[in-house]
Amino acid sequence: MTMKTRAAILTRMGAPSPYADSRPLEITEIDLDPPGPGEVLLRMRAAGLCHSDLSVIDGNRPRPLPMALGHEGAGIVEELGAGVTDLAVGDHVVTAFVPSCGHCAPCAQGRPALCEPGAAANTAGTLISGQRRLHKGAEYLNHHLGVSAFADYATVSRNSVVRVDRSLGFAEAAVFGCAVITGTGAVINTADLRPHSSVAVAGLGGVGLAALLGARLREAHTLVALDLSEDKLALARELGATHTFNAADPHVVEAVRDATRGGVDVAFEMAGSVKAMELCYRVTRRGGTTVTAGLSHPAAMFSVPHVGIVAEERTIKGSYLGSCVPARDIPRYVEWYQQGKLPVDRLLSETLRLEDINTGFDRLARGEGVRQVVLL
Repeated sequence: MTMKTRAAILTRMGAPSPYADSRPLEITEIDLDPPGPGEVLLRMRAAGLCHSDLSVIDGNRPRPLPMALGHEGAGIVEELGAGVTDLAVGDHVVTAFVPSCGHCAPCAQGRPALCEPGAAANTAGTLISGQRRLHKGAEYLNHHLGVSAFADYATVSRNSVVRVDRSLGFAEAAVFGCAVITGTGAVINTADLRPHSSVAVAGLGGVGLAALLGARLREAHTLVALDLSEDKLALARELGATHTFNAADPHVVEAVRDATRGGVDVAFEMAGSVKAMELCYRVTRRGGTTVTAGLSHPAAMFSVPHVGIVAEERTIKGSYLGSCVPARDIPRYVEWYQQGKLPVDRLLSETLRLEDINTGFDRLARGEGVRQVVLL
């Protein structure tokens, strides 16, 4: 039976800031259809504010509108669609923003983050089934990355959720759905970081600091943090960074290379910026690897001298969803958190009401805080 729910709806991209005034996200009551086959209804309890949401608001990542935003969430299973037998009502779950079909070539190769039907559905604004379960009267609304977490309730694919320990707080649980699996996953899965490596992380938002925590977990002996914010650099030192540098320093490349005796083994670009990517490439030593999980504007281009890749045996790798298998990785990352090995609670900077979400995106756009979470 169709139900009513509040949700944050984006009807236009590129609204001027401050968003507290232009209010690109409208908190409104919409209609939510029940779960179809292979789907579940969630009572959302927490949702994080991420640059992937902001990039839709500001137009850097165009998506079909109108759209119910939010992709990093945690909630409780309220209802099961036909055929869902491995979850139960009352289970606590974290959302994963790439639903995997399990059958396409990447899924068959153990790379569900690259699921082809999942990517097509996310681009189209549908669930992986091709259906939309959100509407306002006769007008259907688009899903954001198969989740639309900025809402009291959400209907999602079973393949978009991972069951987690019920003792985990919802605010902490939410950040595992994007910040942690993207940042920590890039270190563990994409880079397969070896113990005692030297590492640099550029961009100290939720994803970047999760990468820093992952590098510390993997026993990086030198851990360089780069950002424009002195507050974030201070937090990085608290979380284990051995060196911190302001990325705006015109001599930052030389400073990092001097501090690391010629550059780091692996550099992680987590800012979604070509300048940050160039910085990461330049501070990586000969034979090193540069990993990027940042999403810049689709038209942005990154170039390097071809000869350097060959003569210096450089590697450049992209990382999406932290190259994770969510059903495998989210529970083990949660376990590491519970054991005190991955203190992701330090990423939480502020909690918000859904009504204050536009103000929250102003803070995110200004680079303030780390991870804001809406409590629902």
